Amino acid sequence: MNLKKISLENLAGLVSQKLQEHGIDNILVGGACVSIYTQNLYQSYDLDFITYESMKNIEKALEELDFKRKGNAFTHRDCKFFIEFVSPPVAIGHEPIEKFHHHKTPIGTIKMLTATDSVKDRLASFYHWRDTQSLDQAILICQDRSNDVKMHELKTWSEKEGFSTQYQEFRKKLLGG
Repeated sequence: MNLKKISLENLAGLVSQKLQEHGIDNILVGGACVSIYTQNLYQSYDLDFITYESMKNIEKALEELDFKRKGNAFTHRDCKFFIEFVSPPVAIGHEPIEKFHHHKTPIGTIKMLTATDSVKDRLASFYHWRDTQSLDQAILICQDRSNDVKMHELKTWSEKEGFSTQYQEFRKKLLGG
């Protein structure tokens, strides 16, 4: 497969499929989810996966795709994207994530954060570090009505995390205010 022109979405499908072939459960998180949910209005250049598998076993699987390990990241000479593995568990703030979206691509199915949890992930960066780029990404996901973001869950989660004021700031910007 030619990785020079592969999309981030198809690469995520390829990597997920390869890991699954090796019995490695994996979940796509982070900016790559934003890219998928926004049809690349936001473009990430890394794929962040969470797995409980050892790096040795991950490395063995990804070597079959000619990805080389450098620390916790994997690169390919012909691919503009890189792959990273972040530490488990799958959680956003204090909330463990147990439900996932299974996104089908022509190459494989990606187990990833739901659109609502992807917004929470971006809001967490905005809430904790005032990262306005993450706020903008959260808004982009919400603006695509096909994503079915559950606003009541965002509000409840924000309140539990202690960020009611920042949630109101997000809502105001989302509504164009």
